[in-house]
Amino acid sequence: MSQNFNPVGWFELYVDDMARAKQFYEAVFQRPLADLPTWPGNDTQMAVFAMDMNATGAAGALVKSPTIKPTPGSTTVYFSCLDCATEAARAAAAGGKVLQARMPIGEYGFIAMVQDTEGNTIGLHSRQ
Repeated sequence: MSQNFNPVGWFELYVDDMARAKQFYEAVFQRPLADLPTWPGNDTQMAVFAMDMNATGAAGALVKSPTIKPTPGSTTVYFSCLDCATEAARAAAAGGKVLQARMPIGEYGFIAMVQDTEGNTIGLHSRQ
């Protein structure tokens, strides 16, 4: 396998309340999430972010699991944005918290950090 690829191919954000989490992420990123069907004997619920398998970047889902719970301070997923300050403001308006307002990261652009309604910390990244 070639090493000419981005290292993240999929992400999962664990949630306690799927409806609340979906409402939060749909409000922040203004794109729908689609529920995946569950299979017999599995209580895990998943809602996937809209994805294009031919586009760059990682796809992922919100996951409500009976065994894995959201915890602050674990892995941070950074979402690509046109201007991360916009999504940070939307996060606050949707019931989340801005942990770090938009700040420069040199030649790599800007980031902001927010906490979602489930307690997960997510990053927002933009080039401008």
